[in-house]
Amino acid sequence: IVTEWDAFRALDLRRVKELANAPVLVDLRNIYNPDDMAAAGFTYVSVGRA
Repeated sequence: IVTEWDAFRALDLRRVKELANAPVLVDLRNIYNPDDMAAAGFTYVSVGRA
């Protein structure tokens, strides 16, 4: 994810996971919480977090 648009903040992560070949999300804007993404079953990569 490279944008902070509201459409990306409101993704249906369950549906995204169903459609993805692999549940991997790279978030360059840090709009998702890493713990929430792990709980949803995603491999989550963010940039610039402390």
